[in-house]
Amino acid sequence: QPQLVESGGGLVQAGGSLNLSCTASGSILNIDGMAWYLQTPRNRRELVARMTDVGSRYYDDYVKGRFTISRDNAKNTVFLQMNNLTLEDRGVYFCKADGYYQSVAGRQHFDAWGQGTQVTVSS
Repeated sequence: QPQLVESGGGLVQAGGSLNLSCTASGSILNIDGMAWYLQTPRNRRELVARMTDVGSRYYDDYVKGRFTISRDNAKNTVFLQMNNLTLEDRGVYFCKADGYYQSVAGRQHFDAWGQGTQVTVSS
């Protein structure tokens, strides 16, 4: 099963920027969708942005115009450039990817999550 590793979280002042990255590894054949979710205080993961392998993008209304999702398909990596951060953007950001990988049983579908990266925004 492929694994995802995120990086780029940290502490930033309101109005500042952060760039998250997430790289998938593990006999991957192709990745269809890569996405970023924010875990709410109620432990629900809400979709922030998603991008398909052909470049179609989705953004939650709250982040439109401030966040940009991009991918490097050759490196199985997705980025989330976050600008003009607000207190409401705080939390743990999780990367998610779905696609196909090569296993001993042949071509298999995967749907994997990263371990999360903390984003803290101070006023």
